[in-house]
Amino acid sequence: MKVYVGHLSKQITDAQLNDLAVPYGTLVSANVATERKNGESKGFGFLEFSNDDEARAAITGLDGRDVNGQALKVNESRPKADRPMAVPDAN
Repeated sequence: MKVYVGHLSKQITDAQLNDLAVPYGTLVSANVATERKNGESKGFGFLEFSNDDEARAAITGLDGRDVNGQALKVNESRPKADRPMAVPDAN
C-alpha cells in the first residue's frame, strides 16, 4: 500500500522519511516529491509498504506527528485519477 505524507519540512530527505516509517514495517520505498527544475522538496512524499496492515499502522502513528515543527498529514495515497482536478484561474 502507498501512503501519502504531507506537510513535510523542505529539509526532509528520502532517507529521513524512510527512518520515520521504519518502526511501522517493511518499506518498499520512501520518496520525497521534488521540483523538476531545481530538485527542491515540494513538501510531501510517499511511503510504500509491502503489507497493508503495516501501512495502516504508519498512517495511525505518523498522522499529526510533529516533525521539524510541522504536524504531518498522513493518509492512504489515492491514484491520480481519484483526485479532484485543479481548475485554472480564469483571471
